[in-house]
Amino acid sequence: MDQTPIYALDFDGVICDSAIETAITGWKVASQLWSDMAGTVPTEQHIDQFRQLRPMLETGYESILFMRLLQQGESVESIKINIASFLKELSGDTDALKKIFGQTRDQWIDNARAEWLEMNPLFAGVADKLQQLNGSPWYIVTTKQERFVEEILKVNQVHLEPENIFGLDAKMSKQAVLLALQEKHGDTPLCFVEDRVQTLVDVLDTPKLKTLKLQLADWGYNTQQDKELAKTKGIPLVSLADFLHD
Repeated sequence: MDQTPIYALDFDGVICDSAIETAITGWKVASQLWSDMAGTVPTEQHIDQFRQLRPMLETGYESILFMRLLQQGESVESIKINIASFLKELSGDTDALKKIFGQTRDQWIDNARAEWLEMNPLFAGVADKLQQLNGSPWYIVTTKQERFVEEILKVNQVHLEPENIFGLDAKMSKQAVLLALQEKHGDTPLCFVEDRVQTLVDVLDTPKLKTLKLQLADWGYNTQQDKELAKTKGIPLVSLADFLHD
């Protein structure tokens, strides 16, 4: 029996460095929702501040609020400290915000596809790694909408069947996706690579997923504190170099 692990990979922060595009899309949506932002664009400082906040973002639409708060002059530290209460303000409008966030991305792609793709580069060497995986099954498990993942993979000459991409539209938690993949592949081990430590902790706390091989991508959107938490939980850190040559 082949014991080579089957990869289940997060997308943003593992495959794709999407921070700039996510920030700009969040700003574009915010400028539609708050009239005082109409016609404005984010500054380099806003983008840099968003990068510092990116490890706290779970799903792309939350960037709408992050960019609004930064535009209003909230500091990075203030947003970090009060993130739970800020996000609670969005909780009643989640579906509507996800929809407008996706529609705004669609419009950007339709109007300036090359520009949008330029804002979504793959991390160095990752395209080659993914092309090498095509001899065996592999999956993407993400909170990004599937059509955007497909668009970015296509331009980077990475082929993955649509049914192997589990994104926002699947309406499944990452744990549920991993359980389904584990059941599908039986005794063949799964390796889940993710850059958000809390997601890995949640998987670790799911009894039926105890046999999964977990890795925290240290090149992704996480902090030193996240890396320390991973170590205390026994979750291995993997460097980009090790991932590319594994």
